[in-house]
Amino acid sequence: MSVWNERAQAVRETVEAVRAIEAEGVTREGLAKIGESLVGLATRTELFPLEQFPVRKEGGIYRLAEDPDHRFALYASAGLEGKLVQPHNHTTWAVIAGVHGQEHNVRYDRVASEGVNDPNSVELAKGSELTVVKGNSIQFLPDDFHTIQVPVGGGPALHLHLYGLSLEHLPRRVMVELETKQAAEFAAPPKILTPLISVADVKALMGTEEEVCFVDVREEGQFSSDGHPLFAICVPLSKLELRILPLVPNFAARIVVMDTGEEGQLGRAGRAASKLTLLGYTNVAVMDGGLKAWREAGYEIFTGVNVPSKAFGEIVEHDRDTPRVDAAEIKKMQDEGRDMVILDSRPYEEFHNMSIPGGIDCPGAELVYRVKDMAPNPETLVVVNCAGRTRSIIGAQSLINAGVPNKVIALKNGTMGWHLAGLEVARGKTDSFKPQSKEAAQWAREAAAKVAEKVGVKKIGLNTLRDMADDAAAKGGCLYAFDVRDPAEYKAGHLIGLRHAAGGQLVQATDQYVGVRNATIVLHDNDGVRATMTAHWLLQMGWKKVFVLDHRPGKNQIETGPEKRGVPGLGAIKTPTLSPKELNGLVERGEALVIDLDTSLRYRDGHVPGAWFATRANLAETLPKMVAEAPKARRIVLVSPDGVLARLASAEVAAMAAWKVATLAGGMKAWKEAGLPLENEHTRMADPPTDVWYRPYDRKEGVEAAMNQYLEWEVDLVGQVKRDGDSRFTVLTI
Repeated sequence: MSVWNERAQAVRETVEAVRAIEAEGVTREGLAKIGESLVGLATRTELFPLEQFPVRKEGGIYRLAEDPDHRFALYASAGLEGKLVQPHNHTTWAVIAGVHGQEHNVRYDRVASEGVNDPNSVELAKGSELTVVKGNSIQFLPDDFHTIQVPVGGGPALHLHLYGLSLEHLPRRVMVELETKQAAEFAAPPKILTPLISVADVKALMGTEEEVCFVDVREEGQFSSDGHPLFAICVPLSKLELRILPLVPNFAARIVVMDTGEEGQLGRAGRAASKLTLLGYTNVAVMDGGLKAWREAGYEIFTGVNVPSKAFGEIVEHDRDTPRVDAAEIKKMQDEGRDMVILDSRPYEEFHNMSIPGGIDCPGAELVYRVKDMAPNPETLVVVNCAGRTRSIIGAQSLINAGVPNKVIALKNGTMGWHLAGLEVARGKTDSFKPQSKEAAQWAREAAAKVAEKVGVKKIGLNTLRDMADDAAAKGGCLYAFDVRDPAEYKAGHLIGLRHAAGGQLVQATDQYVGVRNATIVLHDNDGVRATMTAHWLLQMGWKKVFVLDHRPGKNQIETGPEKRGVPGLGAIKTPTLSPKELNGLVERGEALVIDLDTSLRYRDGHVPGAWFATRANLAETLPKMVAEAPKARRIVLVSPDGVLARLASAEVAAMAAWKVATLAGGMKAWKEAGLPLENEHTRMADPPTDVWYRPYDRKEGVEAAMNQYLEWEVDLVGQVKRDGDSRFTVLTI
């Protein structure tokens, strides 16, 4: 077990022990017991290497644990020689234990001053002294005062400070000037930091089988254009609460957070790490120096999104020489009346937006499951396409691996290649797969069984799944259980608790579903075909713990409807709402500053008239400008797709602005359903449109150049992955 995991586990165990002691009452005797527990943790000095807790311009107070209600806050307090903190109280109980070096404490008692009417005058009497070092501790009741000093000549110090309530939430805490007896508010450090991990250690970690979530909290557009490490996943700080729980379902999982590295320890990574800890995650670190340090170390940097999956697709084509034909040749075959079927391996929404004329929607995992209904004649040519390359390659190779007797080819460069060849794409098509026949089902089951045997896809039962989930939870690991069928089938009924990830999309964009590298993945469907074909790709992508759940649910084990996702922290936020009609009235009178927190892409395609676009993570910088340009407004109204993101941001905005803050009830969905007017284009941009990746066909200009650049980028990934060296892709001959 790594130092990080050992420390996280030891901290959790210590906090739980302290919680039990405190429940018996806050007394000197109780605090002495808490001190013994904290000393037990602090004496494990190997868990607290000084390089992970440096003292820099941002300070040296590092959060190790804190409950969501801000109780039981544990910090590692680092100090250089000569550090001195004047007498202060805590207004909650506190315990300090030594890890490295010395921290000299002088205790003071408050003296009642007769005839003194100055509320800011505090007289203190010096009491006992103790130099806290490894092996001892000092304890304080809420009204106790003390000083802290790191002696000169004793070297840097690191001590554990445990409080009944977090530093940011201590009420009426004061610091006293001994000579003048004047007391002043003792504010918490402006920012509490998160332990650091070096880029070298992160790079080494990527080459191990340890479970870890490596998360980049920049906006997606910056993540894509400026680049990132291969196995970093994009979870923007702006949308952290919305996305993190499905990606990291175990609060004990190890998380490494990164950003540009140009904002120091108080940048986005530090902010995100603090938020993750307050959401309940207990093993969080910040990569020291971020992307800047990664680049300076000479490590490979990848642009784009869903890079591991797309790189894998290119390697499959390279290693297996997957048959492919360009658009002009396919069009010629169509014109000649060739017996052929074009299967579009993308989700229906993408197909409906843009497709190859004559194509039929059949998303990736459905191909083997349904191909015999689409091409019952073995002489029929099967063409698989997507928008670009990856899903065409994986889809065609899936059919080949399954042993379909037909000739199978991938449309080279997909609908982009079709467009670049000067051919017309279809819009708004609805042609999709039909219900599966018995003959197709029988062939698919037999084909999938052969693939499972060749690749080594393992089946498990429901009891084994439960045991594996319990084991992962206990060890700080993550288990992901997905139903990989079509979305409509999932909504109609699925095993209780399973998330949805259509199999083709799970392979195409694994990092959007599975946030923890080396985690366990369990797949389920109705007969094992789609789960097996999805599993056989994930195994080749380097996911070693992939299983197919062999279980037919009973009626009492099935739930219906879309996937249920929790948003941590949402329930505690209470913000006034306005109906679409009420907001429309305010907008017409110019009495509201409307801020749209959706993506710049959706903002461009339709927003509340007069609304500004802004990213949540930048509001502290952009809000003053927006307020200044809304002279008649006296209320801020936050807008998001369904109102959830707006609600998450509302408390933050309320703390920044003097105006009342409300959200649009039901979000833009409700506004549009009410038939209210929309404004288009990037009309009022508080932030540049770098929050999301714009696909080539999302652009208003330079579309062809963007398509060519994208297709070249995909092909070049093969060489980049080899230079990086961290992937474990193994393409099998089946």
